[in-house]
Amino acid sequence: MKNIYRDVEHPFAQYIRIIGKGKTGSRSLSFEEAQAAFAMIVRGEVLEAQLGAFLMLLRVKEESPEELAGFVAATREWLQAPQIAVDLDWSSYAGKRKHYPWFLLAALVLAENGVRIFMHGASGHTINRLYTEEVLPVLGYGLCQTWTDVEQQLNQRNFAYMSLDAYCPPLGNIIQLRNIMGLRSPVHTLARLINPLNAQCSLQAIFHPAYRESHQQAAKLLNYSNSMVIKGEGGEFERNPDGRCLVKGIKNGELYDLEWPMMFEERHNAEDEFSLDDFIAVWRGQKAHEYGESAVIGTLALALIGLQRCNDPEEALTLAQQWWHNRKAKQKIKAGEQMDLFA
Repeated sequence: MKNIYRDVEHPFAQYIRIIGKGKTGSRSLSFEEAQAAFAMIVRGEVLEAQLGAFLMLLRVKEESPEELAGFVAATREWLQAPQIAVDLDWSSYAGKRKHYPWFLLAALVLAENGVRIFMHGASGHTINRLYTEEVLPVLGYGLCQTWTDVEQQLNQRNFAYMSLDAYCPPLGNIIQLRNIMGLRSPVHTLARLINPLNAQCSLQAIFHPAYRESHQQAAKLLNYSNSMVIKGEGGEFERNPDGRCLVKGIKNGELYDLEWPMMFEERHNAEDEFSLDDFIAVWRGQKAHEYGESAVIGTLALALIGLQRCNDPEEALTLAQQWWHNRKAKQKIKAGEQMDLFA
């Protein structure tokens, strides 16, 4: 490849230099610098070598809240998403390795009870994971390809899912660099914060606890009125009933911390293997699963607090248990309606 930048510097080079100029010379980008840099990335105005260097330098130093907020602001500006009413923005970018995606059942129960949920995510970027995009069709839910699809599914079922590939192809391509770089990039982090439809509440999960606060602070910088960040099971927004759950949240624009206690004293074993038949049987009420049902109820309760449908965890858990017990899939099986279960 011929280097045409011998006599003039590429306009993106300044941003690499800021974060990569050694231990004493480098610094984090300001919000404005991060927004300008990432706007060039999503517009395709950077070279592949520049993109790789930029992403990995950020990965080593870890993104600041200002950088994350700037990246998200640039992405949202590029998206120009339509105005579609949504209650919950639910990000799903990790995939599951040890436990089933119980959070999906929590989301569908919320949708049954009138909560409009837009879920977005990505699949295939990390090997040996079970992704949301693989499970939703088994549950009877299609994957949206356009914003028109999203609006139609929300109006019909209060739930819609669209992949990062579909709603932001530039980031969809970058997130798939995971197996080329050997590391996750900042896109895995910032994608959770995009909230493209300006939902009333944004739900985000991280795997590494240190990212809780940076997500919370970035959401504040983005002027999100209501947000919840947890260390979710496997990196998904799913409460692990075997551990304490610390919420870093925003309620009506104000920061708060809330810790939920363990639901069990002893840990449950991870699944030996995934069988979606077993997963569906729990959804239908044909099979019990202590860990899974507690994860669903715990996740439901978190979302109810985020939506301000309940005032405290105890009230939220009680309502979550009621909604889970009365879910439509279970009631249809009781009534003998084996066919057309997901209609």
